[in-house]
Amino acid sequence: MTGQCEVSWFSALCDDDYEFLGVPDAKLKSSWEHCRDIVLQAETGGFDNILLPSGYALGIDTTAFAAAISVLVKRIRLLMAVRIGESWPPQLARQIATIDRILGGRLTANIISSDLPGETLASAPRYARTLEAMRILKTMLSGQPLDHQGEFWQLKLDPPAVTTVSGRCPPLYFGGLSPDAREAAAQGCDVYLMWPDKRETIRAIMDDMTARAAKHGRTLRFGYRAHVVVRDTEAEARAAADRLLSKLDAAQGEAIRKKSLDSASAGVAAQSALRENATDDGYAEEHLWTGVGRARSGCGAAIVGDPDQVHAKLKMYQDMGIEAFILSGYPHAAEADLFARHVLPKLSHGPLTLD
Repeated sequence: MTGQCEVSWFSALCDDDYEFLGVPDAKLKSSWEHCRDIVLQAETGGFDNILLPSGYALGIDTTAFAAAISVLVKRIRLLMAVRIGESWPPQLARQIATIDRILGGRLTANIISSDLPGETLASAPRYARTLEAMRILKTMLSGQPLDHQGEFWQLKLDPPAVTTVSGRCPPLYFGGLSPDAREAAAQGCDVYLMWPDKRETIRAIMDDMTARAAKHGRTLRFGYRAHVVVRDTEAEARAAADRLLSKLDAAQGEAIRKKSLDSASAGVAAQSALRENATDDGYAEEHLWTGVGRARSGCGAAIVGDPDQVHAKLKMYQDMGIEAFILSGYPHAAEADLFARHVLPKLSHGPLTLD
């Protein structure tokens, strides 16, 4: 581990951009134009990478968007979310290699253990299928012939003719809290992603994942996904956080949470517990505000404070061993600009490499 961390932003491809949480805004709805502008804002601001999320029922298609935006960016990496339940791994390998070529070698992949839309697979087989997919991708994208005889795919194929620029599989980012998810991550991914929680909980997850990976002769890198609200003073930051919720109807917030495809996952349950055990003003610990989770499923907490406080919180995570941050804020382009001007210059950061 070095003293450098990868700092990524988030492009709201899944209709997840608001000025006021829970209040849809036509100007912020996922579209090619709006999501493009968030990516270009992040690149201008100096972020190292940007997550392009994916959801079958929401927003726009991630792979198509990644290919299109690749010709417009010059430096930033793309962290393209891929939904395994909707993918045939050999074709996904070709797509990843092709987009990586368009980008000049700057593609990374966020593996999502999704269902096939319209079907539901139990947790254990779904994560077993995801692990098979990660192994297939690593073999084929490293230019090796594939002889895979698994439960879900039986494939004997040459690798795709198109290769990544590096000739290797890009880093695979992956998250999940259930025992099945943790085992798939321990065996298959490169960067294990976590959602916000108290520092002692994060430490315990990291220790558990390090031990699980070691049983398979592997090591993992760690990433942390959180929202941020940064302003000149702590009082202004807390007021900005409160403003985000100022028009939220509780029933609307619950409907938004339930609409997400991951609303019943172990990770979402942990975010709910974090929120329910927070103080009356929503803080789970110093500068970790859980109010975001009242109006969205998934990552449900934000780091809130002035530039020095937000930097200190990120540095604390770094000291724990976290090397990749995926951050976001509302509205996404505006908060990216604030973070880029006020916090990013304080961080020693750059693209995460596996070498």
